Amino acid sequence: VHGLAIEGLMCIPPADENPGPHFALLEKLGVEAKVEKLSMGMSGDYETAIAFGATSVRIGSAIFGSR
Repeated sequence: VHGLAIEGLMCIPPADENPGPHFALLEKLGVEAKVEKLSMGMSGDYETAIAFGATSVRIGSAIFGSR
């Protein structure tokens, strides 16, 4: 894609929905696209994201608190 090598995918599910189905879809897309990196999950749902294969999570508010 325009000379860029795509290494991974990222998603942020809607805050008012169960993140599991979104993470499951990203995991499926990652397998189909043969990417190694999946960035998904934040402080409130990182454990679910890890269960679906996340290789990177963002846990800012768990460390620094709410904005």
